[in-house]
Amino acid sequence: MLQLGFIRRAAQDRRGVTATEFGLIAPTFIMLLLGVFDMGYNVYARAILDGAVQKAGRDSALETGADSIGTLDAKVTENLGPLANGAVILPRRRNYRDFAKVGLPEDFEDKNSNGQRDAGECFTDENANGTWDADLGKEGVGNARDVVLYTVTMTYQRKFPLYNMIGMSSTASITSATVLRNQPYADQGSETKEVICT
Repeated sequence: MLQLGFIRRAAQDRRGVTATEFGLIAPTFIMLLLGVFDMGYNVYARAILDGAVQKAGRDSALETGADSIGTLDAKVTENLGPLANGAVILPRRRNYRDFAKVGLPEDFEDKNSNGQRDAGECFTDENANGTWDADLGKEGVGNARDVVLYTVTMTYQRKFPLYNMIGMSSTASITSATVLRNQPYADQGSETKEVICT
């Protein structure tokens, strides 16, 4: 009888329930919190990178921009401040004749209508490199009045260990890009459009 009374009292005792509930909820809550912190850091880093890329893009569109590319890229890293510590920053510039051509492939004659350029199909070599390219832009800042796509990719170690816990990569990459036309400090270079059939 004594044992039955003890079991009844133990079943009605609510002391320690809070600690048990916290023990069940805490891991989920902590992972959620780490995920929010990681997303917040990513959004903040992207905003700072966007601002730095916009400024460097505007400065490189000036007549003196082509001569100071290294300095402008270093300024992007400097503007990122502590965010850039240990990060890999990869800048890239491609230039086009006008805004309508940014990111487009070189035109080609699709003889078999498969949507791909195959060997033997003629193409218009707009970047004068002798081969068909899926992006017709030329590397670099180009000349006066050219349109430049300036892209910077930053790869960094995640600051919060959430992704290690769930088996994802411990690094994250963010990319920022801007498209600007170079200042009209001279006449735009002549357009090259050689048709090649190989």
